[in-house]
Amino acid sequence: MWQFRVRHHMIATMSLLFALLISLDVANARGPGLPNVMVLATGGTIAGSGASSTTVVGYTAATVGIETLLNAVPELKTVANVKGEQVFQIASENMNNDYWLKLAKRVNALLAQDDVDGIVITHGTDTIEETSYFLDLVVKSKKPVVIVGAMRPSTAISADGPINLFNAVILAGSDEAVGKGVLVALNDQINAARDVTKNNTSTADTFRTPELGFLGYMQGNKPYFYRQSTRRHTADSEFDVSKLDVLPQVDIVYGYANMNRVAIDAFVAAGAKGIVHAGVGDGSLARPAVEPALDEARKKGVVIVRSSRVGNGIVARNGEAKDDEHDFVVSDTLNPQKARILLMLALTKTTDTKEIQRMFYTY
Repeated sequence: MWQFRVRHHMIATMSLLFALLISLDVANARGPGLPNVMVLATGGTIAGSGASSTTVVGYTAATVGIETLLNAVPELKTVANVKGEQVFQIASENMNNDYWLKLAKRVNALLAQDDVDGIVITHGTDTIEETSYFLDLVVKSKKPVVIVGAMRPSTAISADGPINLFNAVILAGSDEAVGKGVLVALNDQINAARDVTKNNTSTADTFRTPELGFLGYMQGNKPYFYRQSTRRHTADSEFDVSKLDVLPQVDIVYGYANMNRVAIDAFVAAGAKGIVHAGVGDGSLARPAVEPALDEARKKGVVIVRSSRVGNGIVARNGEAKDDEHDFVVSDTLNPQKARILLMLALTKTTDTKEIQRMFYTY
């Protein structure tokens, strides 16, 4: 009995020591208790420069490299083990599908590594909401991905880039952000990629989630969450771009008084596989010009999604148009630019409008 107890005690002690060694290895891999955060730079205003310290409009975007960005915020070393990589260097109005595919594949490759706990992407503000939603649908990990930018160039007196970057790194390295989907973090505010939109041309508080509200705030070097998205995203998404080199052509047609069918016909002739109609009000279709043009496009195999230029609210199926009869899809609450992204990815899997409608109610 005594020998059995000694042996049992030795086995328990060895198991405890083994567990401690594993814990030490994990701690050493993360550094001195700090998360490992990768910062991927893509350009934008946060990497911009102006002619003087008071130049906050008319500056040149995407002139500052990743190392300069990181060196400008030495405090980053106190909150994370940070590494940087320049994926590309553009003003975000020049963002396109090729850049998105390149960025998504790099993000997924990095998140698959054990020594990466989270990713921050520096980005121009003009298309942050689109890039973030694209990544929200194709990232294959629950690890945090945070997109950050700035409304003032790095050379401005009151540049907001450094504090935005500092907060984004904290957020990307936090346990609180795990599983929350792709996040957009500027001006001490945390927004969901699906819902956020740019609301002002130049002010620092431009990023908002109208009606639905922020996910949370950054305060005192810590994220505070108050809600989260109920829609599927990231690791739970059915979309996979790992083997894709191109995305289907999807275009947006904007609704307005006295609208004609010229843009619709032109996009169809140019090879569009899908068209998002940014209609007035509840996604209304002008008659007699627009509705027949969309019907003809649908009969040629083009998938039509009814969205709204309003920017808020649900586009009601069979509300302002007989969607079942026309075989159209409605965008739910997605604005036109985000509806385009979901339709592109949906078309990589199916052309069945019932299945695509399911996706719009799922994501």
